[in-house]
Amino acid sequence: MPYQILADMISADDALLKLREGNRRFVAGEIDAESMASRAHQAGMSGGQSPFAIILACSDSRVPVELVFDQGFGDLFVIRVAGNIVAPSQIGSIEFAASQFGTRLVVVLGHSNCGAVIVTLKELALQQTHRSPNLRAIVDRVRPAIEPLLEAHRDSDADTLTGAAVRANVLASVERLTHGSLILEQLIEAGKLTVVGAEYSIETGKVEFFEDEPT
Repeated sequence: MPYQILADMISADDALLKLREGNRRFVAGEIDAESMASRAHQAGMSGGQSPFAIILACSDSRVPVELVFDQGFGDLFVIRVAGNIVAPSQIGSIEFAASQFGTRLVVVLGHSNCGAVIVTLKELALQQTHRSPNLRAIVDRVRPAIEPLLEAHRDSDADTLTGAAVRANVLASVERLTHGSLILEQLIEAGKLTVVGAEYSIETGKVEFFEDEPT
């Protein structure tokens, strides 16, 4: 694979600022003329791409990533999978984007009331099981992050437990990306890549970033 780091790619801090500002516009219902223009199909984009952020998000239909951040064609390299889990194919996709395009920011985007997290909680509580090995593969990747919460939140209501589990699952995915790939580790150590977690509120449309939290 011919990797090429682009020297003019914006910094992780600037990329994060663009995402924050885009989400602010989304929540406020404002329309940014530049981002609207970039949503129109552009034949000239066939020559290449330079996304300023990589987003590992859940497949939930209520979380349209480009709209949530008010971005258009070519702005974001989006990887979607139920439960925003980290498996080899997701790691490889992020390695590709970070190495090929020089993108300096990775965001693991979870969301409130995540179905994959809720299903895993139900399975841990022995309320349901999954016979499909493919669905179980998702549950088994979510399980290690949230299993320790059951004792700590045994007196909490379901909403509180689910909220804590969603956050724990995001931070676990951040940890796996930070320490589960030699390529990503080298980029992080060289100051060329930052990985942060975030949660989208389906209720309000706001995205909360966890970049100040330890993984």
